[in-house]
Amino acid sequence: MKRRAFIAGVAAIGVAVAAGLYRFTDLFVNHYPPTPYDDLLGKLVDREYAARLGKAAHQTASADALAARLRKTVPDDLKTAIGADIAAGRLSEVDGWLVPQTLMLLSALASKV
Repeated sequence: MKRRAFIAGVAAIGVAVAAGLYRFTDLFVNHYPPTPYDDLLGKLVDREYAARLGKAAHQTASADALAARLRKTVPDDLKTAIGADIAAGRLSEVDGWLVPQTLMLLSALASKV
């Protein structure tokens, strides 16, 4: 066996292991079960922390109603929507914190899924 073939084989095995770890574990990125609201929830960095915030928000609306409201108002970029909320003064109090309304609604949706 030549040295180049050995190095290529080790590199191929390394790529396969890294791809398997990426796909089948939460080591590099969190994988969540699919939901009908993934177009909205995909904008969140970490759904688990957002769900904690959403539980504290005590939203009584259903997940479908929250999703419909968010789909009307949230553009592709979440930072733009949050910046617009801050500029317009649309803030909600959640456990003593002032949170932009869009982020609070997304968090409430994450807690219901």
